[in-house]
Amino acid sequence: MAEQSSRGEIFVVDDDPAVRDTLSMVLKAAGYEVICFADGAALLSVARNRTPAAILLDVHIPGKSGLDILKELHGEDYPAPIFMISGQGDIAMAVGAIKSGALDFIEKPFRGSEIVGRLDEAIGAYARRQAENASPKFGSLHFPGREPLTRREREVLEQFASGASNKEAGRTLGISPRTIEDHRANIMKKLGARNAADLIRIVMTAAQRAS
Repeated sequence: MAEQSSRGEIFVVDDDPAVRDTLSMVLKAAGYEVICFADGAALLSVARNRTPAAILLDVHIPGKSGLDILKELHGEDYPAPIFMISGQGDIAMAVGAIKSGALDFIEKPFRGSEIVGRLDEAIGAYARRQAENASPKFGSLHFPGREPLTRREREVLEQFASGASNKEAGRTLGISPRTIEDHRANIMKKLGARNAADLIRIVMTAAQRAS
């Protein structure tokens, strides 16, 4: 029987051997190659020279935290999606990680099928965006006097302006609807929008100024 071709490498960073073993088994069964790391320093030495299909990075690891490692990798500019893994009490930290460039976060305890599904979706969405060579249409829009939006926030904003729901935007960008909602709340706060209609008005005004 022909050996199944690899769907790409996944880097898993977690200090718990049981979690590493479980993720490794589940992801290998789904056709991925898996490289496990027990701490962030080991990941950094490899991830700077070798790009995986995705990274699963635990918030709480020995030495530098997952958040510190994410910042050192320049999460939003890293050429692969990065997922933060967090315990249920770490939601605020996970949201902070998304602001620092993580694509999304996955709560412990998790099901293997959920991890595989989320990774498949994120890697597929990332590949589509790369193929389209898409910088967001709103990448050049300026909102004077307002805190600048991150690139991912501009991608989310573009989805909303085209009429996409949280679920549709999440599917396009490979992000969970809840994380899309977090991004939208942050965008509205940055741009001073009172509601969704106000947000669209602000965007259209900026687009008219730019044209």
